Amino acid sequence: MRDPYDILGVPKTATPDQIKSAYRKLAKKHHPDLNPGRKDAEQKFKEAVNAHDLLTDPVKRARYDRGEIDEMGNERAFSRGYGGGHSFGNGRGGRRTSGSFGGRPGEDPFSQFGGVEDILAEFMGAAQGRRGGAGGPGMGGAGAAARGGDMTYTLTVTLPDACLGSKQRVALSNGRTIDITIPPGTADGHKLRLRGQGHSGPAGAGDAIIEIHIEPHPYFKRKDNDILLDVPISVPEAVSGASIKVPTLDGSVTVKVPQGANSGAKLRLKGKGVPAPQGDQRGDMFVRLSIMLPDPLPDDFKELIEKWAKKRAYDPRKKLGW
Repeated sequence: MRDPYDILGVPKTATPDQIKSAYRKLAKKHHPDLNPGRKDAEQKFKEAVNAHDLLTDPVKRARYDRGEIDEMGNERAFSRGYGGGHSFGNGRGGRRTSGSFGGRPGEDPFSQFGGVEDILAEFMGAAQGRRGGAGGPGMGGAGAAARGGDMTYTLTVTLPDACLGSKQRVALSNGRTIDITIPPGTADGHKLRLRGQGHSGPAGAGDAIIEIHIEPHPYFKRKDNDILLDVPISVPEAVSGASIKVPTLDGSVTVKVPQGANSGAKLRLKGKGVPAPQGDQRGDMFVRLSIMLPDPLPDDFKELIEKWAKKRAYDPRKKLGW
């Protein structure tokens, strides 16, 4: 594998947004669905996905920059320093501890490095964390073999798909394309775990972590399990009342605008919001009315309002004490 920064064409000082932007350009250009039968495009797509997964994970990126893991996110070989100092992975989240063997009298000389088991685990390639697996002979179940590392992906979905649930197709860096289920009520940043779809390892493959992002909707806004919608109404509809159609997550419905409605008035549509992650209960939808004048404003309409105002002038700010 090439350097992930070179693959994405970004400097090592690149921000997360620059990394994501570079990845999107490459993904669109080399996606297998857009380049059927082209092995070179498929390979470049895999490289871009892997580089994105590594560099968008703050922990992995920092460890790669320090030389602790390689371009695939795998632990590099055990290293020893000089001048009496030695460096070991302690097997706990990839952190490393440095020191010398000069401990206090009677103290286990390896205790400051996480114990003998941790050192043996790293020798056996398990520095990414012992996730089970039987130890070798005489190791007391220390977990010599490790699962492969996890791989992270991002998936952007529409607000209705996240709220009501949907099926989505995801292209993994191993070349596989799988369908996943987005559960109803999914929130932005929610993560789905696909067992055994990560990096391969001696004790089995790691997992694929799919982080869900919800793209902004042109007119729906979500607040917890409620949906907010601003609806423009005409002056005649506000004055006389009317029945109007408004969109919901499930399709259009008819709502009643009360006579004399003002801008800012809210109508509640019970049960038209977001389903709760567990159970059948749903949130509500709130329709906020906004009176809109004709655009452009007709001359006769303007004259009519001006004549009325001269006879029945009123100050809408009087109740506010302004």
